[in-house]
Amino acid sequence: MKRYKYLFLLLIIGLIEGCSDLEENPVGLLAPEGLFTSLDDVQLTVNGAIGVMASETHWGRKASLPIMLRGDLVSIGDQGTPQRRKDVDLFQMTDDNGMITVFWGTTYQMIAACNEGIAGAETLTSIPEERVNSVKAQAHFVKAWSYYLLVRLFGEVPYLDSPVVSGDDSGSLPKSSVDEIYENIIADLEYAKTWLPDRQPTRALPSKATAAAYLASVHLTLATLNGNNDQDEFQSAYEEAKFVIDNEGTFDLTLEDDFQVLFDADETGNIREPLWNLDFNSFTNGNNGNDYHAALTGIRANEKGGIGGGWSVAVPTVEVYNTWDGRDYRKEVSLDTTGIFNGIVEPFTRFPDFDARNIQSAYIAKYTRFPGQTASGNGRASARNYAMMRYAEVLLIAAEALNEISPGSAEAVGYVNRVRARARMGNGSAFPADVAAGLSLNDFRDLVLEERKWELAFEFKRWFDIKRRRLGTEVFGPGGLENQPNFNPDRDYLFPLPGDELVRNPNLAPNNDGY
Repeated sequence: MKRYKYLFLLLIIGLIEGCSDLEENPVGLLAPEGLFTSLDDVQLTVNGAIGVMASETHWGRKASLPIMLRGDLVSIGDQGTPQRRKDVDLFQMTDDNGMITVFWGTTYQMIAACNEGIAGAETLTSIPEERVNSVKAQAHFVKAWSYYLLVRLFGEVPYLDSPVVSGDDSGSLPKSSVDEIYENIIADLEYAKTWLPDRQPTRALPSKATAAAYLASVHLTLATLNGNNDQDEFQSAYEEAKFVIDNEGTFDLTLEDDFQVLFDADETGNIREPLWNLDFNSFTNGNNGNDYHAALTGIRANEKGGIGGGWSVAVPTVEVYNTWDGRDYRKEVSLDTTGIFNGIVEPFTRFPDFDARNIQSAYIAKYTRFPGQTASGNGRASARNYAMMRYAEVLLIAAEALNEISPGSAEAVGYVNRVRARARMGNGSAFPADVAAGLSLNDFRDLVLEERKWELAFEFKRWFDIKRRRLGTEVFGPGGLENQPNFNPDRDYLFPLPGDELVRNPNLAPNNDGY
């Protein structure tokens, strides 16, 4: 385990600059016991935790790329890319894979900062409780999100419920059970739902709706954990999602009319669909703040967009293009089927002619088509907002959960049809058609999972759907979008715990099965 003592000071020094909509006025180097003298100090610590997230060592690349590669929509394009990336995609990871050893540490930095913020807030006894708790709730939310990421990827991990002030202690922390971690995630999110405001001045900060939406997601995950079919968890998932839906006006939420606007960097700061944005601000300091998604998913030598092309690393399989119905407007928005080379528009079948590292497939367009005016360096200097949770996902969570407890529900059908209605816009198509009432439980379940696949394609959701529904054998088999014969259901639903962490902390042993 890394030594987390006073890591919140490091966050304040430099990492906060990753989020442009958050207050960035460091209070200076103070002794930890004297750091929290106002709510601004607590807010600064929360902002610092989110700032870590908006860095190359976390969502900028290290945490997000393996999640995308692990799903069945994306594979490796350029075979000259580092082996560690190919190993993630091919289910050949070992515990020294550099794609996991880095973001483990930055995630615990975020957790450490949140624990410091919570502890610091509790010392501010002269400030009204409601004001303190509304800021403290942000720390509870970010902590819950961090553990939700870790527990789904790694299973049992150390749970820190308070600041670690001894380096010796941090090297001997035991793993907590998955059940205990989820209990704490839910407790943090329920606290956040109670105390967060209905709206925030920026969607880079979580609101009451954000906490409820993630509670819905957590309960949906728990409903099928370890092959369960827990009706109480499905009920809780539905109720939390319904709370958001019933109060969409209060929370200023809607589905944007045009699916494309969600992925236009010049527009995403103004849209009302995200419940929580991760905001990159086009300013980088080393790797801090760098957003690599356009670079990693872009077409080599492509002149479109003027960002210098991409690296052809995370590329949809051609089966994705062939399977996705062309009448679905989301396909047009999500995929680039042409590039510009020597000033001429060329189809994807010719992409390798202009750079051998490209493959003959449509590429992800969500992060490269409208990168924003500040984009440069293959898109790394990005001013893009990433919607970590969109309102469309809340509707689909409600539909999936309600179907499990009340099959054939017209209400569940209505939620899917609301998402599909937008997918028909922009091209005059009648596809995808409204879902008819009366589908069986299993047929509607499959339909919602397919709807999630296309609606949320390349938004780092697909792997978690595959994992929670135990779809790996099916989707990575010969009939799937990405045939991966190395997939082992007894091993590959979890990542390996980082080997260097096991050396530092023997209490983390044994590693996950198969590693």
